[in-house]
Amino acid sequence: MTPSDLAFDRHHIWHPYTSMTNPLPCYPVVAAQGTSLQLSDGRQLVDGMSSWWAAIHGYNHPRLNQAMQQQIGQMSHVMFGGITHPSAVALCRKLVEMTPAALECVFLADSGSVAVEVSMKMALQYWQARGEKRQQFLTLRNGYHGDTFAAMSVCDPQNSMHSLYQGYLPSHRFADAPQCRFDDNWLARDADSFEQLISTHKSSLAAVILEPIVQGAGGMRFYHPRYLQRVRELCDQHQVLLIADEIATGFGRTGKLFACEHAGITPDILCVGKALTGGTMTLSATLTTRQVAETISNGAAGCFMHGPTFMGNPLACAVASESLAILAENHWPAQVASIEQQLQSALLPLRDHPHVADARVLGAIGVIETHQPVKMADIQQFFVEQGVWIRPFGRLIYLMPPYVIEPSALKQLTDAIIAAVEQPVLFQAR
Repeated sequence: MTPSDLAFDRHHIWHPYTSMTNPLPCYPVVAAQGTSLQLSDGRQLVDGMSSWWAAIHGYNHPRLNQAMQQQIGQMSHVMFGGITHPSAVALCRKLVEMTPAALECVFLADSGSVAVEVSMKMALQYWQARGEKRQQFLTLRNGYHGDTFAAMSVCDPQNSMHSLYQGYLPSHRFADAPQCRFDDNWLARDADSFEQLISTHKSSLAAVILEPIVQGAGGMRFYHPRYLQRVRELCDQHQVLLIADEIATGFGRTGKLFACEHAGITPDILCVGKALTGGTMTLSATLTTRQVAETISNGAAGCFMHGPTFMGNPLACAVASESLAILAENHWPAQVASIEQQLQSALLPLRDHPHVADARVLGAIGVIETHQPVKMADIQQFFVEQGVWIRPFGRLIYLMPPYVIEPSALKQLTDAIIAAVEQPVLFQAR
């Protein structure tokens, strides 16, 4: 990329969560291979982000490339209304096989946020079909479910973009975030706030929606599986649907294929995305039970009222099907376990560091929480100079590398974080 390209980018292209008047620097990536990103000046960066949880098999994977090349020679897209095609059938067959048995019906969508929108519309239309006016959702503080309007409405109401849109978004119920960490001793009172809210408002609740085990962009928090079990018990007791947002956690990231498996529970509606295509294309899916699907279908509308233009995109379905085929070969559990062990050895000792408030690891996720927020531009430049790509936010420096990462490359990432916490200049002053 030329200086002119970068100048145009700076003045005309709006990047995620970035100002147009004072944009953060952008680094020009011209190629990606395995676990490395190549900058236009030839430098190689070890990728610690998996392109926001998605590129679990690494970049430029030959099997994923081949699946796309084969599909594009047949058709890159065809409408899904009144039409089906082999790649959608193959993908949905795999999704039904690998998710809990009760989840039989698959709705394909464009992105994670849209999958959440679909799940919420399913819950609303389900109760409408049953003749009940249930229009609220119960969720957890510190949660994050996406950037579209319904998704924003169930994100944390204080510590997210939700707060910018108060007055425009519908009002929902927020239980206190669970405090028992994943490996803590379980304390039953951790679910008291949730239990009180679902008991009081059950007749108006369409569903509970939460991120199972890992609260991602809302704070990278890992909570106790017993909390999730208790949520499932209370949803059953009070006849409220349970939506599990596994867009970030699905497909092995936490050490289980789906995070719900840590608690041994099945949601009524499941959202998946991000790693679904191995990070190659945008695609998501919302799965639900036969009972929910048939109730909606037998309601006044006679169908589920949603249909994205690019729903069931053949190119995305073909590469997603191959990504799931790679997962089905079952190399990922050992890969994730190895990453977890190395992250624990490298990062958990930082709990005693004076600049660090906490360090935590689960599966192929490692998090350092600092006392002070990072200076984003400065710490991003520091990491690039260390030969790594790590994208912190707030007080969180975290890793979620591709599962195929070599130990030496993972060490380069953790060494860079260890070096960063020794640099007070990279953090905002107290």
